[in-house]
Amino acid sequence: MTNRKLRERIFVPALMLAFVLICSVATSEGMEKADLTKCRMKFSVQGWSAFYETASGSGSITCTNGQAARVRIRVKGGGLTAGKSRLSGHGTFSEVADIKELFGAYAKAEAHAGVVRSADSQVLIKGNVSLALVAKGRGFDLGISFGKFTIERGGKTGSK
Repeated sequence: MTNRKLRERIFVPALMLAFVLICSVATSEGMEKADLTKCRMKFSVQGWSAFYETASGSGSITCTNGQAARVRIRVKGGGLTAGKSRLSGHGTFSEVADIKELFGAYAKAEAHAGVVRSADSQVLIKGNVSLALVAKGRGFDLGISFGKFTIERGGKTGSK
């Protein structure tokens, strides 16, 4: 067998195998993106702050892939802050593969001010997951605080 025929017998199948592998990697990357889901959370929390901040509440998370969960929310932190408020709102998570990725403690930092009618918006981070929150309610509050926003499975049915 000549060198040319040997190269054709090895090179052509190797080239085809490489093409198949590249296509399968590209397809699996596309499938990974397609397997991601978008999730939203409705919630209500109430709490107070006087240098130390604490709040708790409940809500529900629903995802476009059909996953859903009732959740408990805990907020702990501190800073130059004082007040008392009750808020209801919604949040939008970055895309995830599974709802389980949404549970845990998010880092938070906020500046807030309100008298009688309160409003709040924040972006929270937990590893590769981000959560954008928007809430309205009643109370009085003023300050800057840092802490954590924890989402746990369980809690009361939904939020108001």
